[in-house]
Amino acid sequence: MIATELVQQAWGASAQAASGVLAHVIAGEADPKGIDTQGIVSFFAGKVAPILLAVLGVIFIGRASRGEISKVLTSSAIAIVGLAFIAGAATLFFVGDYLIQLIFE
Repeated sequence: MIATELVQQAWGASAQAASGVLAHVIAGEADPKGIDTQGIVSFFAGKVAPILLAVLGVIFIGRASRGEISKVLTSSAIAIVGLAFIAGAATLFFVGDYLIQLIFE
């Protein structure tokens, strides 16, 4: 039941984002200024990441209730390492932005 609600919520959010992008493409701009990376990052951080974490939580709880504690601990450790890699990538994004501004000023 929870999984279907999560899927419906993710579907609605992606449909809303797609319609916004489609409206922007149809309207068009006379002078394109580039890709809105801040909007993409905020979309993933605000919509996609919490849904994925909730799905992982439901999977972990389901496994733990069946007595598969070792699999839950292994999966949790892998998820934590994955989050550390994502945080490292975000850090590199800001470091790269700082270096570009430092070089081209």
